[in-house]
Amino acid sequence: MTSAPSPDRPGELRRSLGVVDGIAIAASSTAATTSIAIGMGTLAATVGLQGPVILLLAFLPVLGIAGAYARLNRSEPNCGNGYVWVGKSLGPWPGFLTGWVTLAGSVVFLAYTSAITGSVILAFANKAGWTEFAGIALDPGSTVVTTLVGLVVLTGVTVMAVTGVRGATRLQAGLLVFEYTVLLIFCALAVITGDHAVSLSWFNPFAIHSGTGFAQGLVLAVFFFWGWDAAFTVTEETRNPEDAARGGLIALFAMLGLFVFASVAFQREMSLTELIRNGPQALPYLGAKLAAEPWASLPLLALMFSAVASVQANVIPTARGLFAMGRDRTMGPVWTRIHPRFGTPAVGTVIIMAVSAAIAVLAMVIPKLSDMLLAAVNSVGLIVALYYGLTALACAVRFRHALRDGVREALLAVIVPALSGLCLLGIGAYLGYSYLTMSDHFELTPDNGWFMLSLPASIVLSGLAMAAVAKYARRSPYFTTGRGTDADSLALPMDRTAA
Repeated sequence: MTSAPSPDRPGELRRSLGVVDGIAIAASSTAATTSIAIGMGTLAATVGLQGPVILLLAFLPVLGIAGAYARLNRSEPNCGNGYVWVGKSLGPWPGFLTGWVTLAGSVVFLAYTSAITGSVILAFANKAGWTEFAGIALDPGSTVVTTLVGLVVLTGVTVMAVTGVRGATRLQAGLLVFEYTVLLIFCALAVITGDHAVSLSWFNPFAIHSGTGFAQGLVLAVFFFWGWDAAFTVTEETRNPEDAARGGLIALFAMLGLFVFASVAFQREMSLTELIRNGPQALPYLGAKLAAEPWASLPLLALMFSAVASVQANVIPTARGLFAMGRDRTMGPVWTRIHPRFGTPAVGTVIIMAVSAAIAVLAMVIPKLSDMLLAAVNSVGLIVALYYGLTALACAVRFRHALRDGVREALLAVIVPALSGLCLLGIGAYLGYSYLTMSDHFELTPDNGWFMLSLPASIVLSGLAMAAVAKYARRSPYFTTGRGTDADSLALPMDRTAA
């Protein structure tokens, strides 16, 4: 039984996970079914029918960054991952900012995904004949009603995350098997029966209409893959820290196959106009085109399971990241409180739920759910590009000595991570500049550049302010060493000299 932590010694997380659990957490956090269902229409609106090639191109820097994560995790397994790794290699200020934007982006995503989850649940309820409750119309397109339903789901998955991450991963694994089975069957049907011929132009990046469209599409595609790194946030709850890397990488390659296959399938069955018009309803629309009821409702049920698993999978790594920051005194001690029975950061998990719920309520000012979704995807995509890029550069700096160890080591440890990180940072900077110059006033709409830039900019600025509090008010030793509290004790023996 793990006791509550003292101010001098934070509690320890319970080690109970293996490779399969890591795959379940990474795949659930990536939420391929949700990404496909609500993202294909958005991607089509941005890059036209070049969705397959933009997904392939986005995978290249993401794979380089995944290799950087795996190498850094072998050297220094830590549930704070990027926050610790960047702090040690690039300095505590960019390290803290990496941790902050990772967590803030996840909290914002939880807030918006809760509404999406509510929308899917209501759509399924409508199909079952439930269109009204206590005089309130159960409208899947209503931001208010979907948010309220989503918050109920968020509360439920938070309880599961508190009572034990092992039980949560078992639920996620079951949901994943069902949703991916349904997704693969319907996409295969679309590929076989679709009447839109596969075109080589779908794999031609030069057919994308503009540089801004290409940059936005690439950030959106990176957002599709976002979540595989959740496997690394439970590395201190994994029996063998190397299993975290295996789980993350297996999930990442599986996601690539699913995304490209689904992109081709959707375009085989639907025209560009159909894709854009249906937007976040593209998967249920596909189901209705390919099958009669009740089979046509299976994709919607799979989407509902995926959305619930995604909410749960984002609660878990966010709490672990804040646990790592709390034990380094860059965040308050409340984040390090471990439940004496369940061995999880229970208090921090509940606080994350409460903050996400508050943001979801504030997001009701955007009346259309599809507009809110587009704003969230674009804003969080910039944040993801920032922290992935910084972590990859940290790997290149940490292992720069590998430049003398032969071509293979130089490529894997330094050159590929550096190029991957610079690619994402460059694309993010270009897109940010495009947002800044595309509008001359502020408006709460997803086609207003200032609004799209305001959220990631606010997260970065608030991160710098919190870093100043950690350094000067909390006097965190992290700002002297840039190292995580438990980094030395967690390092694998085989990598102590390499680090």
